[in-house]
Amino acid sequence: MSMMKLKSRLRETQDRLTLHLCTIPSAVVTQALATVGADGVIVDLEHGAVDYASAHAMIAATAGTDCAPLVRITINEPAHVKRALDIGAEGIVFPLINSAQDAHDAVASLRYPPGGTRGFGPFIAQSRWGAQMQTYRKTVEDHLVCCLLIETRSAVEAIEEICAVPGVDIIIPAQFDLSTALGISGQFDHPDFIAAVSRVERAALAAGLPLGGVAFSRAQAETLFARGYRIIVGFDVLCLRDQAAEMRSWATLPTSVAS
Repeated sequence: MSMMKLKSRLRETQDRLTLHLCTIPSAVVTQALATVGADGVIVDLEHGAVDYASAHAMIAATAGTDCAPLVRITINEPAHVKRALDIGAEGIVFPLINSAQDAHDAVASLRYPPGGTRGFGPFIAQSRWGAQMQTYRKTVEDHLVCCLLIETRSAVEAIEEICAVPGVDIIIPAQFDLSTALGISGQFDHPDFIAAVSRVERAALAAGLPLGGVAFSRAQAETLFARGYRIIVGFDVLCLRDQAAEMRSWATLPTSVAS
């Protein structure tokens, strides 16, 4: 399984990694991100404009690169997990993990019985990973990535137990949802938000789990890395919007000329 590298990189290296949350239903966008060296993309079925046909095309667009195609599902339920995996996802990003039991359920949904709850039907995924129906399980199962989003007060209060669940690969404090859940939406400098994120960071680092966080600039990325994070996350639509706004500024006449 030389093509599925993300899980081993998370566990066996200290590499710094980049992920991009893809809300635009476009294989072209995903392919561009993969081609320039993104370590992974997160096809967003939760908040993006992506349907399953688009998600399959976006996953397929990472073929031939080292970019891991992950999928953020809408809810932590086996039916959603198996469908994302069966169109070729290399891992799942789980929203609204509130307890150790939620984390156990997430891990179990990535594995087939008797060790898990995933139903068998990788008719599409087997082709994405160069396997056969008979060999798909052996080829793929141990390489699937489990990423948990920490975005509620309950999750913060249970974070030590969540991080202790075997099979979890990545912890991401979801700053927008978490600050909103704390009643301080977008106030990332608020003491309550800082305290909550600090607790998540301490628990993940103590458990040896890679941390991921959003970075909109090099300075933000360096701050995260200095705090022990290994993964920085960007957003396709925000990158496009910001670059378009920057380009618009290049064509704006100085006030003295315009007048």
